[in-house]
Amino acid sequence: MDLQHARAVAVEAAEAAGRLIRTGAGGALGVRAKGRSGDVVTDLDLASEKLLLERVMTAFPSHSVIAEESGLLGARDGEWTWLVDPLDGTNNVAIGLPAYVVGLALCREGRPVVGVVHDPVAGQTWSAVRGDGALASSGERLAPPHRPSPHGPLLAWTQGYTVSRGDPAVRELKARLEGHARRMLQLWAPLLQWAMLARGDIDGFVGYRAEAVDLPAGALLALEAGIEIRTLDGAPFEEGFDGAPEDRSFVAAHPRALPALLDLVR
Repeated sequence: MDLQHARAVAVEAAEAAGRLIRTGAGGALGVRAKGRSGDVVTDLDLASEKLLLERVMTAFPSHSVIAEESGLLGARDGEWTWLVDPLDGTNNVAIGLPAYVVGLALCREGRPVVGVVHDPVAGQTWSAVRGDGALASSGERLAPPHRPSPHGPLLAWTQGYTVSRGDPAVRELKARLEGHARRMLQLWAPLLQWAMLARGDIDGFVGYRAEAVDLPAGALLALEAGIEIRTLDGAPFEEGFDGAPEDRSFVAAHPRALPALLDLVR
């Protein structure tokens, strides 16, 4: 398997989907409710996913795919599986907020080996191949610096759609983080927050029972940029898509910033 070729296919597909989304974002979106948690889906999600599936399945017909809207296509226990998030930040698009991305990950036996995040608004793409670092569109390698602030860290937060508003663990954890952070971002677009962490725009990222489809691409991008990821109690974190929602709770930060952040969430 040529992972550099897989990265190139994913980058081209994500950027094509991004052009489609950006062109359509200013028009009628066809917004509909999705599930019972307040999430939504738009015609842009479906159009973007159709494009991505066509690109990926044409290039890799023997691979399985798990897509945000279509679900599983192919065998779930196959060696190679693509994860497709056609529009991460749909709620933002629905209210006219320009904060959304397209994400793709290729996993081998559940573990991401290629990750791509494309921002249609900024016209930027970030990608990673396991063991080969993370790249920006310019070809520059991502290596976020450690810049501690006397006013506290700039953090991001995400949680899964099944987490209830009254979850006592979430309320306690968020209150603790907000009490120590300079700011805590909640962008409704976790892949965008992973990219911000990999670039060094934010200092840390905490997730509680995160969604499975968008996690591997973002986590691989951050890991290959030099970010460390742990479970909430500091144990090693598996960045795959298998497992229960509670297995997808994490703390991510620059290695020098991670101990203090873990002290807050333990």
